[in-house]
Amino acid sequence: MPMTLPSFIRVAVCWTSALFAATLAAAATLPPGFAETQVAAGLRVPTAMAFAPDGRLFVCEQAGTLRVIKGGALLPAPFVSLTVSSSGERGLLGIAFDRDFAANQYVYVYYTATTPNVHNRVSRFTASGDVALPGSEVVLLDLEPLGATNHNGGAIHFGLDGKLYVAVGENAVPSNAQTLDNRLGKMLRLNADGSIPADNPFFNTAAGDNRAIWALGLRNPFTFAFQPLSGAMFINDVGESSWEEINQGVAGANYGWPDTEGETNDPRFRSPLYAYSHADGCAISGGAFHSVQKPQFPFKYWSAYFFADFCGGWIHSRRPDGTVLDFASGISRPVDLQMAGDGSLYYLARGTGSTTGVVYRIAYTVETPGVDLTANGSDGPLSVAAGSGMQIELSFDAGSAGSLGAAEVYIGVFTRFGWFWADPVRGWVPTLARAYAGPLGTFGPSTLVPSSGTVPLPAGTYFWMILVDEQVDGIPTGELSDSVLTIIF
Repeated sequence: MPMTLPSFIRVAVCWTSALFAATLAAAATLPPGFAETQVAAGLRVPTAMAFAPDGRLFVCEQAGTLRVIKGGALLPAPFVSLTVSSSGERGLLGIAFDRDFAANQYVYVYYTATTPNVHNRVSRFTASGDVALPGSEVVLLDLEPLGATNHNGGAIHFGLDGKLYVAVGENAVPSNAQTLDNRLGKMLRLNADGSIPADNPFFNTAAGDNRAIWALGLRNPFTFAFQPLSGAMFINDVGESSWEEINQGVAGANYGWPDTEGETNDPRFRSPLYAYSHADGCAISGGAFHSVQKPQFPFKYWSAYFFADFCGGWIHSRRPDGTVLDFASGISRPVDLQMAGDGSLYYLARGTGSTTGVVYRIAYTVETPGVDLTANGSDGPLSVAAGSGMQIELSFDAGSAGSLGAAEVYIGVFTRFGWFWADPVRGWVPTLARAYAGPLGTFGPSTLVPSSGTVPLPAGTYFWMILVDEQVDGIPTGELSDSVLTIIF
């Protein structure tokens, strides 16, 4: 008879209380187990997209229309149609939603305005259902007049600090990136109303509107993203003739353009986290962090940063340890990536024509065998008061075979004190340990950690996870994996 996990787990987790008291365009080629479905087609030269908090997907078209995908369908009427200059790389280039969108319905956009001169602008609109409320535009930021039609940047996102970050290109004038006398070639930081935060790094050294500068030395930061739990920022800077960069966003940082491109040892500049040569692509064009709050993908992609290349037609992922993995290929001109609330990855691709833009959803489709980890019966996030306890339960479905002939199981929890892993002899330990190896049959839901084991836990965030591999080799790739986020307050 195959050994089932619960009988072992009751032994492995009995040290829980003591432990924490002591230490506290075309179909893409995808990896096995993944599949994509088309969400929308016929988009006109799309540039960017973002999910509204209510699940609708908004897509920017370069010529100034902001489209809405709702219930899996592209709505015929745009949210708003703006008058823009769409020459070269200009146009409607970025979108973000207020962190209090449910209450105020604020939508922010970055676009190339035509009056009183051609320049890039950030404005706020108020949504009224699926369209903008007429007359609701509030201009928050007017940038310097443009000369060249390229290097506009355009991505905008809110950070966990509630500030609006705006990526601005140097408008094909490299020297712009190294001066505090204008806002071109910079990452800007604003309050949600467009005012400038007094804690910006150059607030006391730059003058006037230039006090919005948060970081400098960028060429064309077309996309960037925030890690949803840590708030870490990764900036994609499109290179000139040699290198594409992923830079870690840091207040006051100088990324070196035009004095350096790619990795650098120059102490004046911050070297990129990762750079790839133009042998592999030509323009980094999308970025999104996998969210462990809804880890629909296998473990090796958890918290990975997904990024795309416009010319290479691929999506790669950078794991937290710095390892870079191929993920998807065969995409016609990808321009943006977004993680959906269900943990799937969406990509926006332009294609080669004027109406060939598409949105695709990539999901991990392996359903059985499968694991399900819950807290008090919930997939989480779950919040409980300190001292009330919570029960962590686990189910495993081996599929039609009824059992896996060989499997290995890893059980972990991430806390503010670090990672801990269930070991069959030592209990919870701070080093990677395998909980079980051998045959594994269908069971559950069964108690993994009883309420009595979590009552003594102090306030904090606890991220529980289960990894099951069908290859017994001591390497936790987590082909079958699940997690649940719990918060004790």
